[in-house]
Amino acid sequence: MARTQHPLSLSLTKIAHGLGQRIELARCRRDLPATLFAERVGISRNTLTRLESGDPAVSLGTYLKALRVLGLERDIDGVAADDTLGQKLMDAKALRSRGRATGP
Repeated sequence: MARTQHPLSLSLTKIAHGLGQRIELARCRRDLPATLFAERVGISRNTLTRLESGDPAVSLGTYLKALRVLGLERDIDGVAADDTLGQKLMDAKALRSRGRATGP
């Protein structure tokens, strides 16, 4: 049974494309030839081309392996580190809860 591909929104497509470009840039900065990098990640040269173009059909695991090979896997730890919106939502919820507890 074939997998169904759901198209990404334009904004998510831009994010995926940007991630692919940043991975390619990091590879080039490390002077890693595409063939060697693909071998270290455990993918074909064709899949690397798709990854570096931000193809959403490339698995998340492949993106994570590429980041690990580049030594950038720790950067993922910062995804929600400075979650300003999440913090504001939690604070607002806490204030609403407090208001209900001490309300009329």
